[in-house]
Amino acid sequence: MNNILTSIFFLLFLTAGVAQNGKILSKISVDISNTPIWNRISEDGELKPKFEHLNTLDFYFIIYKSDSLKVRGWLVEPKKDGKYPVVIFNRGGNRDFAKLTIATMIFYTSKLAEQGYVIIGSNYRDKDEFGGAEINDVLNLTETAKEIKKADSNNIGMFGWSRGGMMTYLSLKKSNKIKTAIVGNGVSDLFETATSRPKMETNVFAECIPNYWENKQTELKNRSAVYWPNEFNKNSSLLILSGTQDKRVNPIQAETLTSKLKKINYNVELREFETNHYFSDRKDELNKIVIDWFNRELKNN
Repeated sequence: MNNILTSIFFLLFLTAGVAQNGKILSKISVDISNTPIWNRISEDGELKPKFEHLNTLDFYFIIYKSDSLKVRGWLVEPKKDGKYPVVIFNRGGNRDFAKLTIATMIFYTSKLAEQGYVIIGSNYRDKDEFGGAEINDVLNLTETAKEIKKADSNNIGMFGWSRGGMMTYLSLKKSNKIKTAIVGNGVSDLFETATSRPKMETNVFAECIPNYWENKQTELKNRSAVYWPNEFNKNSSLLILSGTQDKRVNPIQAETLTSKLKKINYNVELREFETNHYFSDRKDELNKIVIDWFNRELKNN
């Protein structure tokens, strides 16, 4: 009897542990007028006309549970009551480079949030494996959405930029909860990246990916969507945005992946623009494209 009770308690403990994934441990409201970005988006103490839409949004810094770890992230939601589709935003960079900040959320996601979306973004766990275990920090946000009153957790999309594109492709492979996704200048072939940008291999891949030099072939394939297009969730859709003047991610990667996805009749669309990695001169156009896509593929689908 004691053995049976012990087994029951052990199973309950494991179940409780799994249920914790995505749980919000801390949620702190952020006044954007008290952040460093305020000087760039305001004038004489008031938001510039281009940023007046921020008055309709609430910003929060969150800490949530992922694989027993405490992971930091951001949440943006409309002030108005309602139930809104969720878009998980995946940042680029690695480790402390290009960390997700309130500025990132404002410039890349606030226009979308204004149109009636809840946006959640993760800064990934402290030990960055560049597409390794921290993918769970993204996937667990689908559970975090269930704790957000204004979030429709059954209606989730994803938006990833640069390295965040790789995280988005991995999510489409590992989860069936993502209805549609947008990837901007995303990494889909790490072998090509290692060739075209050797410093990425020595300074990022080798430093972040565990046992990189011993397992290079396997680890790079595991992170490169061009090698597993058949494993994407077939019920999702994907918009790939590519800057033809991108010096950080070779535009050929977007073309190659799109071609492979189309061969298996996956619902994918590629749009190319004469701009750089950050779409620096196309931000307004980018916002419109993102809003139109999610309105069509997520909100109204």
